[in-house]
Amino acid sequence: MSRLAKYPILLDDKVKCDINNNTITLTGPLGELSFIFHSSIIVSQFDNKIQIDRNSDDKHVKAMHGLVFAKVKNMHHGVLNGYKKSLELHGVGFRVQLKGDTLDFSLGYSHPVTFKAPSNIKFTVEGTNKIDVSGIDKQLVGQVAANLVQLRKPDSYKGKGVRYAGQILSLKQGKSIKK
Repeated sequence: MSRLAKYPILLDDKVKCDINNNTITLTGPLGELSFIFHSSIIVSQFDNKIQIDRNSDDKHVKAMHGLVFAKVKNMHHGVLNGYKKSLELHGVGFRVQLKGDTLDFSLGYSHPVTFKAPSNIKFTVEGTNKIDVSGIDKQLVGQVAANLVQLRKPDSYKGKGVRYAGQILSLKQGKSIKK
């Protein structure tokens, strides 16, 4: 059982909540997010608080209780402040350019790689090797950042590739000649 889900979520004055059937919609200064939750979960709003309860003690329902709490809390933070992931390119000749909402990569392949931004995601590029992925949906921002890392995973011998900002790799030694 989620211990945090016992407590209510405090809504900011700038965020509006709308609960219809099994759908919760949060609207804030940065946008609007909706989530459809399981019918065994009860979501109610009073004053500026959202309370999440369950009507059963089944294992699955307990798991859904914590999931819905985390999802609503992340939605609240997203519409209020947004989320951001930073990526870096490491390697000789690795570059990125922003053209509209498309990223053009030069990652050491024989061809350039392009990546189009999904809706509700914004890219910013600093210099030629730093990318910021931002948006209001935490799951979507994380997934887009993971997809960018998959374009060229960091090499375990030289450290070249796309990686998260501040990520430290433990490089392998490689082959050595014995005398």
